[in-house]
Amino acid sequence: MNIPANLKYTKDHEWVAIEGDVATVGITDFAQRELGDIVYVEVETLDQTLDKDEVFGTVEAVKTVSDLFLPLSGEVIEFNEGLETEPELVNTDAYGAGWMIKIKVSNVDEIADLLTDAQYKELIGA
Repeated sequence: MNIPANLKYTKDHEWVAIEGDVATVGITDFAQRELGDIVYVEVETLDQTLDKDEVFGTVEAVKTVSDLFLPLSGEVIEFNEGLETEPELVNTDAYGAGWMIKIKVSNVDEIADLLTDAQYKELIGA
């Protein structure tokens, strides 16, 4: 299972890449495996400012629909439009082309609450 050491993670199985005050967010390799084949990603919160742990969208797989939770407070500034036509990128490249949103982080102190790769591995028993 792929759990890159350079990323941060949430208990809700999102990964976070932080560059300055912008965070790129997606779901982990573990999460996409648990969900199965992703058929649709919906994000209707573009240009909205949300609090940490608020729902920013949903991911739909063949068997289920799951909410996506914002790992850090901030404004959703970008949606990966490639997922509109190729949602399966979440399955094939979870940490690359399958990213979901970018957030302009409003409270950098919340970054300390995210999990390291070692803590995330412990959470999922990897």
